Amino acid sequence: MWFESGRVSLDLVATFAAPAGAEQIRDGDELRLWLTGAGLVPDRTPIARVGPDWVEAFRALRRDVGSLVRAELAGAGPDGGALARVNALAAGPPPGLCAVPDQEGHLVRELCGGVECAALLAAVARDAVELLTDPGERDLLRSCEGDGCTRLYLDTSRGHRRRWCSSELCGNRERVARHRRRVLAARPG
Repeated sequence: MWFESGRVSLDLVATFAAPAGAEQIRDGDELRLWLTGAGLVPDRTPIARVGPDWVEAFRALRRDVGSLVRAELAGAGPDGGALARVNALAAGPPPGLCAVPDQEGHLVRELCGGVECAALLAAVARDAVELLTDPGERDLLRSCEGDGCTRLYLDTSRGHRRRWCSSELCGNRERVARHRRRVLAARPG
């Protein structure tokens, strides 16, 4: 899974917007991995029941956030339904964090009161609202220029000239393709 967009809400959108367009949250186990990888659930936190209802809720939020961000990039008005759904989720209480001692006595983060789908959705939706309402962050929104890639990211690079979601993935593909074109053009006949 990819966590390089600069915002957790964009990382959620990237779970489908990969260059191959493959679904990365196919079931509860993959959602559980994404929630931990995105930092929404601290390491070692047991997540008991992550069923199909959770998967569909996160996919729905992903569609709405993707729609709103792409509308923003296109200079179009937001889809009213998507905006209402994201706002409704963002209004919910986010998960509470507690500091508890681990086995060695060091303080570690845990979620207070257990892991709840609505609270995790609220955290991601709130991140999307913050992103879309902050003029400075909105100005940094980009869509990858890689061939066939639709990932979204914040361009925090020096000079704000980043063109690809990942220099190692899409950037490398572009450089290889450019090299091949030069080699083919230089061949005689």
